[in-house]
Amino acid sequence: MKKLVIYILLSLTMHCPVTVYGQSSGREFRGAWMHTVYQSQYARQSAAQNKRYLCRQLDSLQVAGINAVIFQVRPSADAFYASRHEPWSRFLAGKAGEKPNPYWDPLRFMVDECHERGMELHAWINPYRVTTSRNERLPEGHIALRHPERFVKYGGKLYFNPGLPENRRFIADVVADIIDNYDVDGIHTDDYFYPYPVKGDTFDDAEAYHRYGDGMSLGDWRRANVDSLISELHALVMSHKPWVRFGVSPFGIWRNKSSDAKGSDTNGLQNYDDLYADVLLWSRNGWVDYLMPQLYWSLENKRASYLTLVDWWGRNARDRHVYIGQDIAVTMKTPDLSPGDDPTQLHHKVRLTRENSAIQGNCWWPAYSISANVGGIADSLAATVQSSPVLPPSYPWISENRPRMVKKVSFTTGLDGRKTLTWHAPKSHKNTPDEVNRYAIYSVPAADGACLTLIAVVPRPGFVLPAGFSGDVLITSVTRVNNESDPVRVTIK
Repeated sequence: MKKLVIYILLSLTMHCPVTVYGQSSGREFRGAWMHTVYQSQYARQSAAQNKRYLCRQLDSLQVAGINAVIFQVRPSADAFYASRHEPWSRFLAGKAGEKPNPYWDPLRFMVDECHERGMELHAWINPYRVTTSRNERLPEGHIALRHPERFVKYGGKLYFNPGLPENRRFIADVVADIIDNYDVDGIHTDDYFYPYPVKGDTFDDAEAYHRYGDGMSLGDWRRANVDSLISELHALVMSHKPWVRFGVSPFGIWRNKSSDAKGSDTNGLQNYDDLYADVLLWSRNGWVDYLMPQLYWSLENKRASYLTLVDWWGRNARDRHVYIGQDIAVTMKTPDLSPGDDPTQLHHKVRLTRENSAIQGNCWWPAYSISANVGGIADSLAATVQSSPVLPPSYPWISENRPRMVKKVSFTTGLDGRKTLTWHAPKSHKNTPDEVNRYAIYSVPAADGACLTLIAVVPRPGFVLPAGFSGDVLITSVTRVNNESDPVRVTIK
């Protein structure tokens, strides 16, 4: 005879810190960048094949412990979704401006599939890039053809001129279109602000500088332009959907110490001076919810050491979350010179992020390398580094409110003997950061002092327990910004 016993607990107990060998509980951002630029597989495949392909990618990421997918929806002034402002991407249908046939919407599909798996979906945009090659032809009606005076050709490629207010308004309209029409968890911009320097070429924004420079130096004016874009996008997101997180993944060096005493002990390209991106200002002013610096170097790289930079970002970007961007190929193919059992740099790099209280997670580049198990990365993430799922961090500056508990928990036993838990959703405020939009199910260890294990995160009230499961579980409701309710404890005998 099966018996159901329910206990109401005041708070989650045995909530253990994350360790390098994976952990049952705690919080950590575990992202993966899934780029679409230069990816030819989408145009080669049918809609049905693309859906199956993306589901396989997400299944692989889920097994590897990923809880947030950064999906590139605007690779270069185009769209992997039904945009009101820009053409369909040539990387989707093979020809710029051509609607998928049969029709499907990759962003909507990815939002739904990620949420089914308990993952967040952050819509990734490249803010200023228009073309990716010298001979690329834009489709009829593209804004760069309608208003060529608003764009700059540099290094054989075309870019929005960041110095023009009308371009910032257009990019803001693009972002508003995404967040108003899709249930994304975040808006994410990459490291391409003013373009990376091209030797022998000049970014010709002299006319805009003459018109809007207002006595500033060229460098200060360019930085102010990017500052304005970031602050305006953040304000837009907050005004439309304040629970949507706005994040940036900058190049890994803010400034070298040789340029600024506050800079890092490095010798490489600089966000502040070369890309005109003062990313620390954005964090300090609360214009971003997270920074994800791309630390794509090896631990002991002579010009830009990961050892140096992970410490520097932890000390200098404390005002908002910091997640470290990790290059899979460099990490898995470079031996660790420190004593240890791991021939790669994986465990050492992750340990450094987890030992730094100012860093809340990692993001892996690229997602496709996880599904391909490059260097054994998927095996290592699944077996040790991210062996048990965890929730992403919460965002207290958006909301600290905890939701109500779930109600009326019950279970049924199927013909196969597996038990299905069901419950009633608690009341919550719709379309606010405090809206309950998923549930976390934990297994409770039999031994005192052991850690909880997060079994699953589900988008609706109900979950089929693993075959042969017996014992206690905790169920919590989770809001859009990852705040958890007090748990309900269920004993199944």
